[in-house]
Amino acid sequence: MENQHRKITGYRELSAEEIALMNEIKAKGEELRALVAKIGALIAPPLSEISAVDVQAAGIVAGELQAVENEGDAPLFWLRSADIGFRSALMYATRAVAQPTSY
Repeated sequence: MENQHRKITGYRELSAEEIALMNEIKAKGEELRALVAKIGALIAPPLSEISAVDVQAAGIVAGELQAVENEGDAPLFWLRSADIGFRSALMYATRAVAQPTSY
């Protein structure tokens, strides 16, 4: 459906410049996603090489890196924190450009 945003409360028409900027933000997001995956491949063995007990101990669930409790797993914690920070920053940048009026 064309112009769907007009039917969503809080959204407005974007200029060509704003649309280009939003697409640039989205492209940077994909670059950051690839970077996080690259770091993850370096610091964590593939899940197929980790026993179920190790997976639970490391806080790795369904391929996601989550906060961990033991010091040896700190790199996974920091990578997950970086991932969350990148996602938040991209959302903030997108909202700065889009300027939605809704909460």
